[in-house]
Amino acid sequence: MAIAALSSGITGLNASERALGNSAHAIANIGTQGFQPTQAVFKENAPAGSGVSISFQAQQLQAADAPSGTDLATETTNSLVYKAQFDLSAKVIQAADQNIGTLINTKA
Repeated sequence: MAIAALSSGITGLNASERALGNSAHAIANIGTQGFQPTQAVFKENAPAGSGVSISFQAQQLQAADAPSGTDLATETTNSLVYKAQFDLSAKVIQAADQNIGTLINTKA
């Protein structure tokens, strides 16, 4: 069970890291004319409880001479959420690591 928690935590870290990178990319291109950011979409892996995966969904394209489609307020909020997800995934890994240590010490 602790190994499954480690796996879930790691997939959560990876997905959160990719989502943060995507949000940072959108913010970095806020001044780029015609830039269309992608939206991170999280999905639970099968079977349930085995982690999370992420995909990116493109937004509707605008004309090339249109201003950037990046909404700074949305991206800032998303960044805070992704950071919290990352921190929680790290806590899952930390707890699983402690449980594995306890199991090993008990059997030693």
